[in-house]
Amino acid sequence: MTHARSMRRRGLVAVAALASSAILGVGIPAHADSGADNGSESAELLARFGEMDAARTAPTGLVAPGAYSAAYAQLSSLPAAAGSWTEVTKTPYNSDDPRYRDPSASNSSGGAGYVTGRIQALAVDASCTFVGAAGGGVSRSCDGGTTWTPISDALPTQSIGYLAVAPDGALWLATGDGTTGSSTYVGTGVYRLASPDSASFSPATRIGGTELESQVIRKLVIDAPSNKVFVAASRGVYSHSLTGGASTAWSNILAPCRGGLTSCTDVNSNYWDIANDVAVQPGTNGQVILANVAWRSGAAYNGFYLSTNAGASWAKINPTGAINPKDIGNATFGYAANGSQLYVVLESPAQLNSGAASALAGVYVSRTGAVAGPYDQIANSSVLAQSGSAERKQRIGGGYQPGVQAWYNQFVGVDPANPNHVYLGLEEVYESFDGGLSWSTIGRYWNFGFSCWSYLDSQNTCDGNVIHSDQHAIAFGTGSSAGQVFVGNDGGVYRRSMAPGTTSWTSLSRSGQLDALQYYSVAVGKNVQPGAAPGSVQIWGGLQDNGVSLLDPANAGQVSPFGGDGGDQLVDPNNGCRTVGEYVDLTLQMTLNCGKADGSAASDSAIINIGPEDPLPRFIAPFSADQTDANTWVAGGEFVWTNTKTWASTSGADWTQAADSGAGHSITSLASRNHTVWAGWCGSCNPGGSFNRGLLSNAGGSGYHQVAMGSNVPLRMITGVTPDPADPASAFVVFGGYSRNWTDGPGNLAAGTGHVWKVTATGTTDAAGNEQATWTDVSGNLPDVPGDYLLITSTGRVVMGTDLGVVETTLTSLRTGAPSWSRDAVPATIATKLVAGPDGNLYAATFGRGIWRTTL
Repeated sequence: MTHARSMRRRGLVAVAALASSAILGVGIPAHADSGADNGSESAELLARFGEMDAARTAPTGLVAPGAYSAAYAQLSSLPAAAGSWTEVTKTPYNSDDPRYRDPSASNSSGGAGYVTGRIQALAVDASCTFVGAAGGGVSRSCDGGTTWTPISDALPTQSIGYLAVAPDGALWLATGDGTTGSSTYVGTGVYRLASPDSASFSPATRIGGTELESQVIRKLVIDAPSNKVFVAASRGVYSHSLTGGASTAWSNILAPCRGGLTSCTDVNSNYWDIANDVAVQPGTNGQVILANVAWRSGAAYNGFYLSTNAGASWAKINPTGAINPKDIGNATFGYAANGSQLYVVLESPAQLNSGAASALAGVYVSRTGAVAGPYDQIANSSVLAQSGSAERKQRIGGGYQPGVQAWYNQFVGVDPANPNHVYLGLEEVYESFDGGLSWSTIGRYWNFGFSCWSYLDSQNTCDGNVIHSDQHAIAFGTGSSAGQVFVGNDGGVYRRSMAPGTTSWTSLSRSGQLDALQYYSVAVGKNVQPGAAPGSVQIWGGLQDNGVSLLDPANAGQVSPFGGDGGDQLVDPNNGCRTVGEYVDLTLQMTLNCGKADGSAASDSAIINIGPEDPLPRFIAPFSADQTDANTWVAGGEFVWTNTKTWASTSGADWTQAADSGAGHSITSLASRNHTVWAGWCGSCNPGGSFNRGLLSNAGGSGYHQVAMGSNVPLRMITGVTPDPADPASAFVVFGGYSRNWTDGPGNLAAGTGHVWKVTATGTTDAAGNEQATWTDVSGNLPDVPGDYLLITSTGRVVMGTDLGVVETTLTSLRTGAPSWSRDAVPATIATKLVAGPDGNLYAATFGRGIWRTTL
């Protein structure tokens, strides 16, 4: 049996309005109702990437090469903090658990199975499988996914772009998550590991110098005949000798804008020379090289570039046949092993900017392998929708068709043994055995909308051709995995046989040992369920594209009561089954029973919507309980909202507008202590000349006022604000981005210095009504790295999440104005939030390596 799935996404912004924003680092999907405008999901994804980028690159949008290495060197020089950390989410995460199937909020029974975070890169050798997580580093499995070993934890970055195995068996790693071709989760270059089956990467394995720092890399190609390796990076195409080491710099062989090959005055320089793919035509001894250099929203430089002399010179070409040379966006190339055919999957900037139901221009093939074509179109959104797709209009709605996120998720792979056997990845995975003349959907988005689906497992007759959505990587097996194909997506890595008639996938995340989960938040409450062990807790967290996870001792691993994207999270510390989870855009959903529901219509009340209606919330909007009064909640969009009904809330009407941060402003961070509220905001929030930030508070005692910002206060995003527990007029403000030393472009000096400042309201206002305040940089020896969150515990321990993990000091040291920081033993990935649990433990959420715990 079937029943209708309700729509959780809200179309608050149009794709066209966001398509030109700087982005980087995340994905999406929750379930839908036929007839709903699901195209808003792509817009929401664009919005989130823009927000993540701005938090790290404002005010100018550009970070200079060397910033990451310098920050890592500063971090490494800090003394190690006492204590050890444990990775608590290294456990199976079952997105289809039948006990958590709220009809409106859960994606359970959709078919994704066991999941982890976004896998951006894949490589396979004769014995082992290697995966690169978007924010979680590289892991290795030599037993089919039963166990996984992290092998890049010693590197300065865990942001991964691409993996490739060279003919000599070495594993090459390109860092910088290149999903969207911008600059948020940038990397530190390329590394080579000679013995990947047994060794691990170290900083000494880097190839070249700093020339690829502060960039993202979408592709790395090894060409043995020419003894070269090529990368497609966010500032063009680079090459390096296969045998050269750190002493030999990378050569920037193609940069159409900076190299003067074409005029680029039509687009901001932040978006110049974005290389999405590079390929060497087999059989040409490395002479024929093809590159796609394009900004997804369209630019004059967008196009295909060809070199016939091993990269010594390049020309922009006009492909003939079915490809429109005036509408070339993000593209991926796939050559047949013998070079006889060239397949291309292509995004359309025109369709993206218009907010069309799909951003896919089409899938094409040059039957001769010639770069210039002529090209035949072998698939488009309509063709793929009719191939067994869950994204068929009659199943998912008219606004979300195959390729709607072609600017974000795409791959094409050609069977090394058969030039007509082709795999295509968009939101789903498609397969053709006849060179694209016909297609079958072999990796459905989900099972919802099909007659085979039922929320009762015993009545669900769907086959196993379903995996998590949003595809990014493909690899073909060899040696012990010969005849297998591997795909990486927003939910992990899956494997299946390449033989015709295959109808199922195996999730290599099933064991839970591959923890690449991308958390925005963590919250913890006491486990008061019948039979619970004394002192046990329930751990919740909001995730990128994997809903809200619940780690409950009563379950075998984690479950997902909320589907889609998770955001911030609030849990009753005295009852871990009472929680409020954020979907996106301040869409708050509350459960009082851990979200338990059997999927029937009668169970639809397990999770209810209680979010306020705000005009300009962030994708991940802040909300929390007052630190001293659990009976008051605060939330931020454009407005500051308060709620005193808390766990008795029944709808968004239970929230009251307390203050307006200003027209066009969005609150980026928020905290309340003893009803004194501090709210950091941005507006405009996009890096550039119009970027601005501010602080709103009622700390002065006469209502809410904008807090006067001193001329030396950094013009960067306010990513955190933490009240001083001993002084209601003071708070510690956390700034993202990099200091003026590493911020490039016009206006870089306004970036200022420091990442933690203390602000104290004086209780007086100026003629404009602004609260007068003193500002003091209290960063001390904190590394120059984007700050994300600051927690002050009841014992005076000060713990801070940064883009390079967790650091700490004491409140006594912080109050000196020159604190001495130490580094915690959490991987050098983005630490998004920290909380003190009711069990005497400290929890840290990371964006790529799950949730970690240590004793308070």
